[in-house]
Amino acid sequence: MSDMKSWLKAGLIGAAVSVVLEILGIIPCVCCVTWLLGYVAYGCIGALAAYWMPPGRLPGPAARDGALAGAIAGAIGGAVGLIIALGTVTVFAPLGPLAGALEGTGFDPSVLIDMFASVVGTVTCGSVFYVIGVGIAAGLGALGAVIFAAARPE
Repeated sequence: MSDMKSWLKAGLIGAAVSVVLEILGIIPCVCCVTWLLGYVAYGCIGALAAYWMPPGRLPGPAARDGALAGAIAGAIGGAVGLIIALGTVTVFAPLGPLAGALEGTGFDPSVLIDMFASVVGTVTCGSVFYVIGVGIAAGLGALGAVIFAAARPE
């Protein structure tokens, strides 16, 4: 693994961290923290990619490596998150205890349930947010790498 590129090493380690955070995000109330930890992790993944670069780190190449590492982690973690969301929708959509509560308030919940609580809705919305998430992960990875390269260029 010593001849592996720094961005690939950091991206694969970051993907493992991202997958763990996605799995922990299933737990109620823990998901309130895991989304924030995910964003912090993407910055740290970029810094890790810059750390593994050869000495003489420049911010430009560090940003490239950090963005690649963040994109790898975001893509793998996002794919796992989308699979988890599909499983959750498939299991819990038929139960619908919230539907009865919403009907009591005069709101027709079938509009939301038909649109968002279906497999097609989850895939559609999830795919859009997947692309956005990979972009955010790449941006935060680049930011973390640039900060690390500027702080420790040697």
